[in-house]
Amino acid sequence: MSDLQPPINSKLSKRAPQPPGLPLVGHLFALQRKGQFQYNLDNWQQYGDIVRLQLGPFVVHILAHPAHIRHVLIDNRQNYGRGRGYQVLKLLTGEGLLTSEGDFWKRQRRLIQPPFTPKVVPQYGPEISKTITAFLARWDDAAIRGTTIDGQTEMLKLTLQILGKTMFNLDLAAQAADLTEAFTTAVAIVGDRITAGMDLPRWAPTPANLRLKRALRTLDTRIYALIEERQRQPEDHTDLLAQLLNARDPETGKSMDLHQVRDEVMTIFFAGHETTAQTLTWVWLLLAQHPAVAAHLQAELTAVLGGRAPQVEDLPQLPYTSRILHETMRLYPAVWAIPRGANGPDEIGGYHIPAGSMVFPMPYNAHRHPDFWENPTAFQPERWTSARVAQLPDCAYLPFGDGPRACIGRHYALQEALLVIATIAQRYQLQLVAGQTITPHSSITLAPKDGVRFQIKPRMPG
Repeated sequence: MSDLQPPINSKLSKRAPQPPGLPLVGHLFALQRKGQFQYNLDNWQQYGDIVRLQLGPFVVHILAHPAHIRHVLIDNRQNYGRGRGYQVLKLLTGEGLLTSEGDFWKRQRRLIQPPFTPKVVPQYGPEISKTITAFLARWDDAAIRGTTIDGQTEMLKLTLQILGKTMFNLDLAAQAADLTEAFTTAVAIVGDRITAGMDLPRWAPTPANLRLKRALRTLDTRIYALIEERQRQPEDHTDLLAQLLNARDPETGKSMDLHQVRDEVMTIFFAGHETTAQTLTWVWLLLAQHPAVAAHLQAELTAVLGGRAPQVEDLPQLPYTSRILHETMRLYPAVWAIPRGANGPDEIGGYHIPAGSMVFPMPYNAHRHPDFWENPTAFQPERWTSARVAQLPDCAYLPFGDGPRACIGRHYALQEALLVIATIAQRYQLQLVAGQTITPHSSITLAPKDGVRFQIKPRMPG
């Protein structure tokens, strides 16, 4: 249990430290000038584990300490709703599992949980491996010709195709480029709106609003077509979409309307491919930057697999591959911030949290907190020993969130990512194209700004 729950007395508890701001707008211009990512890091270094910001009309608290994060996500979670960030996210996902709350969320989670349980997830292994192999046929040609790829775009396409096949029995290879572009556009614009402090109306004919409208039209057209096609031919399907269409409210007996099915499908598509794709992009970047780690990975893959494609049964025999994945998610968690809204007043670390304000537990900061991580900015997969992990306090490492609203698909995502890493790393070496400046960009997910370009080299046997 957290020790951060003293009686609340807003007259006695202090206001959290904050950087200098301007009248009315507070820290909004400084955040926009520096970028939220760098502004977050600068404030954490200067002001500590709890930082108060005024973003126009919004009071925001940034949390870096694991105990403070646990207080919000677990110990006093009843006081913290999804907050403004998730209200903006509804532009993309509607009332899906990510954004819904209360009894409705509990019902939807019970409905969507079965395909993502640890017992069921291994069943997807053969289809994941098959999809990876088919996808990489394009890379063979690129490797021969010496062309370069955008690793981020490629991982988005790959994870989208894997999700389409495993969750919806749908071959998205022909549609992957359009869908990836539409998701990338929508995620970037919605992410900017979340952090803008003030929203322009969606109907305003700004360039960003027009791009968002086109992207959502593309996504909606494809998703509604998928739903309608399945309704016409419902037989012999047992996938997630079939479960959504066949679900009945236990009290009313009513099925979900098409719009709600759309929201859940959109949520699964977004959450199920975007975060894993960004994580894999960071994996390839870090391996390219750390040849000794890459060599250790190759030694493990050669010893265990000997050149054959990995299967789910092989994953427990690939501990170093797993450590690379976890160290990547520590340094670059796709879910870098977890916005919440305070329903009532609270006190965290001796600081007053007013009702109606926003709090941002920051996995990115917690994962680099020097009190819990030795040499926190270094890429060291070796740190992921069982003994070391056992010493970590709650919420010191939370790439999938924590508490009752932790990511429903975390077991699926870990299995998928490990199969992708083991397959690609055996076949190719991804070399960074010279002259790139790789900068983390914090939108809804943490992604390399402008992508990462690699040259694909065939890996020689042995």
